[in-house]
Amino acid sequence: MSDGSTTRVARRSLENDAFRVVSARDSLITRLRNLWNRRELLFSLIRSDIRIKYKNSALGIVWSMLTPSLFLAIYWLVFGEVLKNGIPNFVVYLFAGMIVWNMFNTSLSTATGVIVVRSGLVKKVSFPREILALANVGAATFYFFIQLGVFGAYLLLVQHSPDYAYFWLLPIAFLGLYLFTAALAILMSAITVYMRDMEHFILIILQLWFFLSPVVYSYEHSIAPKLHVWGVAWLYFLNPITLIMLTFQRAFYVATTAPSTTQTVVVHGHAVPLTLQILPSWPMSTYFYLDLALLGIMVIVFLGAEVLFGRLQGNFESEL
Repeated sequence: MSDGSTTRVARRSLENDAFRVVSARDSLITRLRNLWNRRELLFSLIRSDIRIKYKNSALGIVWSMLTPSLFLAIYWLVFGEVLKNGIPNFVVYLFAGMIVWNMFNTSLSTATGVIVVRSGLVKKVSFPREILALANVGAATFYFFIQLGVFGAYLLLVQHSPDYAYFWLLPIAFLGLYLFTAALAILMSAITVYMRDMEHFILIILQLWFFLSPVVYSYEHSIAPKLHVWGVAWLYFLNPITLIMLTFQRAFYVATTAPSTTQTVVVHGHAVPLTLQILPSWPMSTYFYLDLALLGIMVIVFLGAEVLFGRLQGNFESEL
């Protein structure tokens, strides 16, 4: 081997040593400290994801406001004027759940294959690799707040007043949503390195998950009342997204029961609108304790995801 070739091999060896990614043997505390120390990189990746999405478009980031506005208009036309389902102000109920679902769905669908897509960066640069998945969650969080702003403008337009007394519960529910989403995004991004089909399989799972969550149907039309009769109502809430959606819907939609706009019952010879159970008739304290318990569980789930990611990342380079 020539001296030049030897020098190049030695240089590559030194570069590989210099850019060695954080070891999978690092403790949980060390991993969390590394994440905190590289938070500027995380924010930079989030900004990059947002810029890339609207690169070369004439309206740019304005699309992030136009898209939810268009969806709201479609929901109003379809569910408010054409397919009347009997629930008054159904668009408000629907979109209060959709903004939660959109963040969860967008995060998982984009983060699942992110390590494979950015394999070149993973192999060359030293950084906590889960930051790639967390950047996708961060970008989805940005769009979540954009959609929330559009939703607020819609409520003003239709003169629907939310229940502001419940607004203090929303940050608790949102933190639970963020931690749960981040935990799954981290895990799925690691699993996809070893099982490439997971990137496609997760799309099927998300389709099923959507219909298991109270987005397009009311509490009365879910399986929850039947489970309550059987004494196993807790099964309905094994889906963490359910409680988070119910909290947002309770704050924005307000009503737990409402007279149907299409269904009636005959009482003493008179047609009376059927009363619908749209949301659980829980007091505020129940929402608080349930959301707080969920947040505590999601902290543990996120830490567990970090531990599992640390174990899985050891063979990333050979798999990629």
